[in-house]
Amino acid sequence: MNSPELPFTARQRLSELALGNTFADLPPSFYTLLNPTPLPSPYLVCGSEAAAALIGLDPDEFSSEDFLQVFSGNAVHAHSKPLAAVYSGHQFGVWAGQLGDGRAILLGEAKAPSEPGGSLELQLKGSGKTPYSRMGDGRAVLRSSIREFLCSEAMAGLGIPTSRALCVIGSDSRVMREMPESTAVVTRMAQSFVRFGSFEHWFYHQHPESLKTLADYVLAQSYPELRDEPHPYKALLREVTRRTAELVAQWQAVGFMHGVLNTDNMSILGITLDYGPFGFMEAYDPAHICNHTDQQGRYSYRMQPRIGEWNCYALGQAMVSLIGDVDEVHQALSIYKPAFDARMAALWQGKLGLRGVMEGDEALLERLLEILATNRVDFPLFFRRLSDLKRDDPGADTPLRDLFMDRPAFDAWSVEYRLRLRQEHSNDTARKLSMDRVNPKYVLRNYLAQTAIEKAQQKDFSEVQRLLKILQHPYDEQPEHDDYATLPPDWAANIEVSCSS
Repeated sequence: MNSPELPFTARQRLSELALGNTFADLPPSFYTLLNPTPLPSPYLVCGSEAAAALIGLDPDEFSSEDFLQVFSGNAVHAHSKPLAAVYSGHQFGVWAGQLGDGRAILLGEAKAPSEPGGSLELQLKGSGKTPYSRMGDGRAVLRSSIREFLCSEAMAGLGIPTSRALCVIGSDSRVMREMPESTAVVTRMAQSFVRFGSFEHWFYHQHPESLKTLADYVLAQSYPELRDEPHPYKALLREVTRRTAELVAQWQAVGFMHGVLNTDNMSILGITLDYGPFGFMEAYDPAHICNHTDQQGRYSYRMQPRIGEWNCYALGQAMVSLIGDVDEVHQALSIYKPAFDARMAALWQGKLGLRGVMEGDEALLERLLEILATNRVDFPLFFRRLSDLKRDDPGADTPLRDLFMDRPAFDAWSVEYRLRLRQEHSNDTARKLSMDRVNPKYVLRNYLAQTAIEKAQQKDFSEVQRLLKILQHPYDEQPEHDDYATLPPDWAANIEVSCSS
């Protein structure tokens, strides 16, 4: 099935936005048709003009009553066919059985000519109970909604494949988490919200026909170039595995930790999906766990590459009947490690400002990561400041040395690094330009998000909007915002994020 040809205007009103819904063309067992649950007395918290531009929506619509009603779930767009999808998955490595959109409603897909596939699905998260809510109330809280909104747009700014976020709509209505919290709805956008767990659902429930239907749908909608392959399902698994490997490498390079890499949170497109208890590395610790719920450290920073591969194997298991041979499945999955290693090596090379590959580069990187961990050096600050290192002037290293408790350890490493730079006749000016394009100055540190959330809880949304603008251009200097690129305050160490939202 192909996406419908929808009319597209650069700055159209919400009422002019044509929505298709190819997912609703699948058999009824794939979803439940239902409307969102109305949100009492909604108000706009924030909106992303960049996300709106992807679907040609005029950002002036953010202030309209129609926008508020549709994206709070209080009204159904004229062309919408709302539904909640079913899927299953492994959670923390354990088969969890049937899951599904327990608090999300798919509104439909809007034309997005600049995006792969030419359309983006719009999904309300926090829009009320569905048949898949289990014991949940179907709501999201303001805290988690702001975090997802900001991180979705921040990841796009970093150039990392991700779902996008159009807006957050808040309400004074409250729900109980660890304590009573105000509710919100965040509108997410992606070419597709199909997950690894969508395939697992039909495999473990022994519905091979539905599994094939889903695979054919994904091929048609998202991977049409693979349909003419001799073995299209094997090609699909291989491509998803490759994309996943490269995505995880990009996470590692910026110090991003997803926090809940369950198979139901893994996108079949190889994009970052389902922002919950995520975190960006500050004091470098490869064993860092960003999710307070993850007591065993399954989803720690250093485990992410292995878990990404584990999840691809779970997808491969679900696709065995489609591919027809276990050895063929293993061949498709074997792309993971070389794809990850190649992308990771290239990303580290860029972060260090090296133009080529030479013998000893891997050892140089390993020694650096060891002293970063031993000294608990701030990850984004170090790599951003490293671009200011002068090849022939160690006396200018003070800002870098100040990040280390053991300064002689850094000095010893910098001697090796400078020798390596001289070997390729590195130019300080050119190297800084290239390094600043891959080492962000600004990332969504937990304390920055927390500050914005606390102000938003008092109905002051200015900090959310300020952070959004900063994070959409993370590689730019933005000297007026230098305070957002410094070491975190002491109180930030007490911030905990968990699966509760």
